[in-house]
Amino acid sequence: MPALEDDFTPAEIARSLARKREVTPLRYGSMALGLAVPVVLGFTPLGAGLVRAAGLLGGGGWIATAALGAVALQLVMLLLELPLSLRAEIVNRRWGLSRRSWRLYAADAGKGFGIGAALFAAVAVVFYGLMRWLPGTWWVVAAVGAAGLVVALSFLLPVLVEPLFNRFTPLADGPLRGALTEMVDASGVRVRDIVVSDASKRTSAVNAYVSGIGRTRRVVVWDTTVEQAAPEEVAAVAAHELGHAARRDVLYGTLVGALGAAAAVCVLAAALHWSPLLTAAGVTHASDPRSLALVMALGTVGGALAGPLYNARSRQVEARADAYALDLTRAPETVVAMQRRLAVLNIADLAPHPLAVTLFASHPPTVARIAQARAWARTHGLPDPPRLSPTGSQ
Repeated sequence: MPALEDDFTPAEIARSLARKREVTPLRYGSMALGLAVPVVLGFTPLGAGLVRAAGLLGGGGWIATAALGAVALQLVMLLLELPLSLRAEIVNRRWGLSRRSWRLYAADAGKGFGIGAALFAAVAVVFYGLMRWLPGTWWVVAAVGAAGLVVALSFLLPVLVEPLFNRFTPLADGPLRGALTEMVDASGVRVRDIVVSDASKRTSAVNAYVSGIGRTRRVVVWDTTVEQAAPEEVAAVAAHELGHAARRDVLYGTLVGALGAAAAVCVLAAALHWSPLLTAAGVTHASDPRSLALVMALGTVGGALAGPLYNARSRQVEARADAYALDLTRAPETVVAMQRRLAVLNIADLAPHPLAVTLFASHPPTVARIAQARAWARTHGLPDPPRLSPTGSQ
């Protein structure tokens, strides 16, 4: 692996390291808290008591207990994670990455909580309704429903949820739209439009992505990217994202996610038949909505165990999309410049610890992505993209 000094100045490396020192405790702390709270609530009677108390506010019936218990669990998670979230926001502001006002921060948190709580409550009511109405075969219907929900959300999130947080406007005619249109045409991927997201009201970071499936697919460019990156670099980012569409990564990922959700329901059904778990959670049977905290805990533990496997596969998929972008653009120098700009502007961790990569990284480290572009150039007989000179300039 090439040295960092080949592509980043000492000042940029030092800046990345300094930010990592501040962010790393927050990342691990958030991960630990996000695992510990559901485990404590689910594997002790505390969660059952919380769900029961919430249900009493709505009359104590099973529907009220399931729905209001889901909201209560989400609220507890929000409140306990709030100090770390606030600290992360302060850190991001100090590093110039966050531009949010506290009012917008609160609005984002409120919207996120509302969407998550409403979805969790609806799923909880259906989940316990199936257990009560189909005591012997509920898990079959629930598994099919979980798979269907994953597929539905893949189509609906870009249309219904993204507009709640950002405004999207068509990209104006000009060199950038021309470059992106040319890239889309070359890829053969059908997109509905090329739009700009008003990300600058929240962050100074840069990004571009392809959102949606089929008729909802569109190329989205953050306005920060339009302001700070050259058109050919934005086109290189778009080429990477179009690679996901061309390889049908989103579709396959959705199908794998749907199968995973169905399998998770089957595992959950088996676990809920294990009486020691129910006893620890303070309930006598799984169809009691007070077991919702246990369900959340089991889902959280399962997600934590599957996370590293998902990340490993995601890094493979992202590396393949990088290769697609190189094949499409045939401009490794531009790809290297783009990766460098993204890392510098977003203050990326330039030398992540292997454990951090395993636990958190859905993309390969920046240095690995730059090395891939240089290897592609050598393989195709093109000049090696230039490295930094000893004085720190290209």
